[in-house]
Amino acid sequence: LSIALAKAVGGEIISADSMQVYKHMDIGSAKIMPQEMDGVRHYLVDELEPFEEFHVVRFQEMARAAMKEIRSRGHIPILVGGTGFYIQAVVRDIDFTENEASPYRAELEALAEEKGSTWLHEELRKVDPESAEAIHENNVKRVIRALEFYHQTGTKISEHNEKEREKEAAYRSAYFVLTDERKRLYERIDRRVEKMMEQGLPEEVEALRKRGLKRENVSMQGLGYKELFGYFEGEYPLEEAVRIIQRDTRHFAKRQLTWFRRERDVIWIDKSIVGRDEDKLITFMLDQLRKKEIIR
Repeated sequence: LSIALAKAVGGEIISADSMQVYKHMDIGSAKIMPQEMDGVRHYLVDELEPFEEFHVVRFQEMARAAMKEIRSRGHIPILVGGTGFYIQAVVRDIDFTENEASPYRAELEALAEEKGSTWLHEELRKVDPESAEAIHENNVKRVIRALEFYHQTGTKISEHNEKEREKEAAYRSAYFVLTDERKRLYERIDRRVEKMMEQGLPEEVEALRKRGLKRENVSMQGLGYKELFGYFEGEYPLEEAVRIIQRDTRHFAKRQLTWFRRERDVIWIDKSIVGRDEDKLITFMLDQLRKKEIIR
């Protein structure tokens, strides 16, 4: 649908997915392949090595650079897919200013090394439970940043981010969210995981392990990757890994929908109501873009 829209409006696509940016991670990220792009230029796909860190600030930087390049050619940037927080960060131009490293940050890094990520995450939960809920305990850098922010300002970083989210949109934009009947969505998720296994996801994860990737790497936090690390490390059989991936993906989809319901100005496209005809969907989207004076 995004490719059809890009062709209709003269657009180029920026992936807002936190995993498709990584090379060598094709199956588990359901990465769009060059032959599927149908001549539409894509950005933030296959740009980083899995050892590199990718976070919202870096996404903002890379997305802004891509948007500038796209607009220089008179084309329209289209942010597609993935992480709602990343989309919000660009559309609302949220400020995630990083302070220089403080002595307290070094202290937290040492404590994380000594006592582990679970202990550190519990420390965050004591002072900022909202951030603890949003940040995975293995993402030690973000946990440390949240603790450091609280230590320096006496304010929860979750409250700071919430204020940033209330900012008006920085661009004239249309924000489309596709959804479907819950039962159909979950059935498609289960089939998708089965298809990824058939395509060779276990072999992809094993190849990444042989490259030296660890379970703790940011890139390995993606759905499908961390669960298969558990299988390769003997925690459970392959069938259980598949079940966990399916379950966690369904939970993730539910959280995504909850996130988008909180967003302002979302234009919902419920395929269980409006149907699945691509031409009709594109016509509807073009009408919305005209109403917002994004196209004529």
